[in-house]
Amino acid sequence: MGGIKKLAGQTLWYGVPTIASRFLGYLMNMALPFFIAMPEKTADLVQVYSMIPFLNVLYAYGMETAYFRFSQTHDKEELYSTLSISLFFSTIFFSLILLICSSWITSIADLSNHPEYVYWMIAIIAIDNLNTLPFARLRQENRPKKYALARIAGIFANIATVILFLGIVPAILKNNPTSFWAKLYNPETGIGYYLLGNILGSVVTLLILWTDIKKIKLRFNTFLWKQVMKYSSPLIIVGMGGMINDVLSRLIYRHVVDLPQQQADHELGVFANIFRIALLITIMIQAFRMAAEPFFFNQSKQENAQHTYARVMKFFVIACCFLFLLIGLFLDVFKWIFVSFASKSWAEGLDFVPLLALGNIFLGIYYNLSVWYKLTDKNKYGAYITILGAIITILLNVLLIPKFHYGGAAAATFFCYFVMMMVSYKLGQKYYPVPYAKKKLTAYIVLVVIIYLVHILINMLIRDTLWFSVITGMILLYLFARFVGKIEMKELASMPFIGKFYKRNKN
Repeated sequence: MGGIKKLAGQTLWYGVPTIASRFLGYLMNMALPFFIAMPEKTADLVQVYSMIPFLNVLYAYGMETAYFRFSQTHDKEELYSTLSISLFFSTIFFSLILLICSSWITSIADLSNHPEYVYWMIAIIAIDNLNTLPFARLRQENRPKKYALARIAGIFANIATVILFLGIVPAILKNNPTSFWAKLYNPETGIGYYLLGNILGSVVTLLILWTDIKKIKLRFNTFLWKQVMKYSSPLIIVGMGGMINDVLSRLIYRHVVDLPQQQADHELGVFANIFRIALLITIMIQAFRMAAEPFFFNQSKQENAQHTYARVMKFFVIACCFLFLLIGLFLDVFKWIFVSFASKSWAEGLDFVPLLALGNIFLGIYYNLSVWYKLTDKNKYGAYITILGAIITILLNVLLIPKFHYGGAAAATFFCYFVMMMVSYKLGQKYYPVPYAKKKLTAYIVLVVIIYLVHILINMLIRDTLWFSVITGMILLYLFARFVGKIEMKELASMPFIGKFYKRNKN
């Protein structure tokens, strides 16, 4: 249980700033409906933010995971310098290639109305990539305060830029057109200020991490680099396949749906909004990964490592179940917010959010399961699983989007992550057996789905109002919490922070 306590503490240290930064960014993205009246106006922005994850994988080519893996067996300073030099020159190389191909990218991505988005996208990816290893170093060395400062300062700079140029400055210029701000503000940029804010946030983060970047020595170990590339090259396929599974539906949506351009852009904007709500679970998954990846490698040397991983999985699934209920049981609140304060158009398709959220839970479980191929240096299997998921994603998106629109895209995401989870579990038990509480975890997931469906049924049969929906949702969430508390009381009592409440109940 000591390992669990350590991971819980690390997840709080790294998770809180990650959740805070991601949640602030999430709120900024959720504010799009309040800045932009019609979903179709956001289609180009959605397209750019769908390309960025693909290119991030190419730029980083598995160096972060490789750093955690090789820091266990090699000199950390030499490793850090070697990988940083590699990333620096590859970032310049990839950026030049993208700049040369910018016209082609603009064409295939349907960004002819905003070709400048491509250049801003390249800047975001390049700067963020230079931040990759300094962040990994902070995590590996357990320096959460600076990690938190860099993360949160960057997102605050981003948010401040967006609010300033999309909210405050237009109001100032409306009353005083000759103001100083008229020289800085370009109304034609519009929601492009989201990208400009992102650039500023990345630069602020880079400046905060500069002291760690300066620690890079001009020392490149070619033999070590070759070892790292042999380990990390399959992770490129894993990462690229993962991005196909994550963003392909949004990237190809308006190319495969059989609708006029404006209507296709409208549905893409709506689907991106649905995806943003489901990302509440992904934010938690990301926070968990920040702490879990170095933890898994460090814990692998312990005698009871597999049992620790099993306990980690259990608590992770329980946390995901609570997030699923928070989304599913209070979906009517999201609908009310969009209809009351933005536009009814933004409330379309919200019924598909739970399906996407459940798919994201499967993705989180898959990330937990992936420890087996990372610890056994069988990354090629991770590549195979991801390729399988990518094939499923491509086929289902091409087949289902034309017929079922964003409902088809949500279903493709769900089935892709479910298959990847199951295949990874089967292979993991063969090569690195971990005693996961399979029946219990399955029961928890099935139970929260049943609770969600019961909530829908109650509100349909008895009284379909917002307040009744919220009250019944709170009751069902409380009942689930009591149920989990009784089942897991022994282990919860030994957990940090929440354990004191269960110890009190036992006494």
